[in-house]
Amino acid sequence: MEFSPLESSLSPELRLRWESLLEQFREFSSAIVAFSGGVDSGLLCAAAWRALGTRMLAVVVRSPVESTGDVASAQALAAQVGFPLRVIDYDDLSNPEFVSNPPDRCYICKLSRFHLLQDLAVKEGFAVLVEGSNADDLKDYRPGRQAVMETGTISPLQKLGFTKVEIRALSKALGLSVWDRPSAPCLATRFPYGSAVTHAGLRQVAEGERHLHELGFQTVRVRHHGQLARLEVAPDEIEHLVSLRQPISDYFKSLGFHYVAVDLTGYRQGSLNEVLK
Repeated sequence: MEFSPLESSLSPELRLRWESLLEQFREFSSAIVAFSGGVDSGLLCAAAWRALGTRMLAVVVRSPVESTGDVASAQALAAQVGFPLRVIDYDDLSNPEFVSNPPDRCYICKLSRFHLLQDLAVKEGFAVLVEGSNADDLKDYRPGRQAVMETGTISPLQKLGFTKVEIRALSKALGLSVWDRPSAPCLATRFPYGSAVTHAGLRQVAEGERHLHELGFQTVRVRHHGQLARLEVAPDEIEHLVSLRQPISDYFKSLGFHYVAVDLTGYRQGSLNEVLK
């Protein structure tokens, strides 16, 4: 496996972090990596491939709730690095508990997915299931962490104390295509707790966010409040968003929203969790 730039060009600090991750994978006889297409699990895939070779398999779960481009991003990294990748289709909306969208929706989701991947691991003889939570995730409300613990899924980045900044820095130094990919949690996170997650609503969110990206906004969230779309962009881009208010309003109304609002606080991680505090 080759990286650009070569691993030999890593700084001493990054080399130590990279070696610690490789050493973690060398403790496993084989592994399935739950790959989202993002930078955290992307780094895990690269490390697993370096340490285990063909004794690793990256698996992407393709679902209506996944952000646009996740599968394409995963396929691009797999092609770049050379690790084996499998895409499995699963509809989270087939689970009524998930659709009802309780505060522990993430737990319900991850429990189902980890069971799915563990069944695959048993069937094909892989020793462990690995996922990409990092040290920063411990600072936010993450009910999916309970599913990680219940299923015995391993989180090497969290165990080794990798922060998001470290993960991006190491991924960039290794030349991984996902190093600067924005965080893209599943589209169900755009629905307030207790508001049903529907296929129609997911399409509205996906199309709305795609449109904002095409207008040049980097980090966007379309929060789905029934008839109202609440738009979050980076604080320094709010003024630009407002300057385009009429065409943006027209577009979102064409998606079926009756009202379009700009969140003046701007994008922040887990804004829908604020009602839980």
